[in-house]
Amino acid sequence: MKNFRLVVAGAVAAGLIVIALPFAIAQQGPTPDSSETVAKPRKKDPPAPPADVIDSTTNDSSNTTNSPSNATIPPSTDSTDSTDEPKIPSKFSKKDKPDVPEGAPTFHSDVTTIQLDVAVLDNKGHFLPGVPREKFRVLEDNVPQKITTFNVNSEAPMTIAMVIEFSNLFQRYYSQGWYETLVASYGFVQTLKPEDYVAIVAYDLRTEILCDFTTDRGKVQQAMQRLRIPGFSEANLFDALADTAQRMSNIEGRKAILLIASGRDTFSKLTYDKARKAVQEAGVPIYAVSMLQAMRIMAEQNMGAIQQLDFLQADNEMKTFAAETGGQAYFPRFFGEFPNIYQSVSGALRNQYSLSYQPSNQAKDGKFRKIKVELVDPQTGDALRISENGKPVKYSVITKAGYTAPRDVE
Repeated sequence: MKNFRLVVAGAVAAGLIVIALPFAIAQQGPTPDSSETVAKPRKKDPPAPPADVIDSTTNDSSNTTNSPSNATIPPSTDSTDSTDEPKIPSKFSKKDKPDVPEGAPTFHSDVTTIQLDVAVLDNKGHFLPGVPREKFRVLEDNVPQKITTFNVNSEAPMTIAMVIEFSNLFQRYYSQGWYETLVASYGFVQTLKPEDYVAIVAYDLRTEILCDFTTDRGKVQQAMQRLRIPGFSEANLFDALADTAQRMSNIEGRKAILLIASGRDTFSKLTYDKARKAVQEAGVPIYAVSMLQAMRIMAEQNMGAIQQLDFLQADNEMKTFAAETGGQAYFPRFFGEFPNIYQSVSGALRNQYSLSYQPSNQAKDGKFRKIKVELVDPQTGDALRISENGKPVKYSVITKAGYTAPRDVE
């Protein structure tokens, strides 16, 4: 009878484990080894040791006790983790370098060249084409600079990483925040063109790459399907944003981060100032879309002063991240505003003026240099007036706020 009870208890326990396993998997948070790519090459598995080394270790292990301290875990052989995504095509093709004779002198340049992507938008977020080179003025620390190259890129493909807040803080399953986040995320994916590269990054307590850069919309949809049940109640915005921007810093061409979040940060290792410095140095434009604006208005009467201050601070942080990287911040209250936001982001990225200049201050002191781009009348130096159908058009010139000068290597 006792054995029968043990068998029944074991069967019940096994059944409970089978039932609970899917829920545990569905609610697990980001894995610690998930942030391996998004612009950085995946690390290869280390080469297998020589046969004689394996034999020697096998012989040595036969003379030792089989204790947990001596046990080793075999490396994973999952083929899905070792496959690499195709590289994002570069507009600067690297051809084979010519052979240099031995002993021939070589030269290098210490001159710094700054590349700027500039968007000129009207008050509705539409790109204004046809502005000639001579009407752009670049100021570095309020000192005019000479523009060395100028061109206009129209309808260029873009490389964009979607950084999505998905935690139990505001995205609980089937809540209003959960639904609004999914509508904004899926809606932007639908506006992408076939040649656009996109990566999906979600964050709560940790940052997890759901999908690396790809043009395969099937992989993107599979990644979006994982946004169902949040794992943790923390939202580490600063860590996620700084990590993604630093990974994308070496990508060439049209690149940006689309941040879909409430703007609240609860448990990041980085402070706000350190995150600001990281995104400034990375130079990746951030387009921030704030969630829960309508809910905040409806719940304003029931929120305390500290809660209201937290949300106002979150809005200010998103505005700052966008302004200092050459992006824009949006605060929609209705779902009907999302299409115009997607059009504005797409227009700002696909249609840009590309400028470059060599700073007059070539000091390698590691200091931050402020940049400002203006449209001026070359005859008078006054602000340029743009009119359409005889009516003046209000416009804004958007580019990154500056750069950090390199340091001398001793």
